[in-house]
Amino acid sequence: MKKILVILGPNLNMVGVREKGIYGEETASDIEKQIISYAERNGFSAEVFQSNHEGDLIDKIHSAKGNFDGVVINAGALTHYSYALRDAIACVKIPFVEVHMSNIHAREEFRHTSVIAPVCVGQIAGFGKNSYFLAINALKDLM
Repeated sequence: MKKILVILGPNLNMVGVREKGIYGEETASDIEKQIISYAERNGFSAEVFQSNHEGDLIDKIHSAKGNFDGVVINAGALTHYSYALRDAIACVKIPFVEVHMSNIHAREEFRHTSVIAPVCVGQIAGFGKNSYFLAINALKDLM
């Protein structure tokens, strides 16, 4: 069975609590369970990892090499300025799909640029929790 890793960056543990008009009312824990269930129904084993610390995210990305077949990543605000995350993704050499629950292109201007997009196979944004499911479908098509 193919294995995927879902990486969630800073503040994504607060989904369902923060900015409900943008992120909805379902908790991060509820969405995590749905992601794992959806992945399993689509023939994947899935692990979800969340951290508010850039170094922990980088360590998890590094550990994905040889342990996972693909990664879904919502790097949160780090998407827009973390060249360290970008470099970590680039060196692992497995497919990464960048995900955002909100439409980053319809929000503040600083969110319009992703420094990790060039090293990901694609970007999905604006479909709420369904963005994760769409990313899983994309990985399924790539593997």
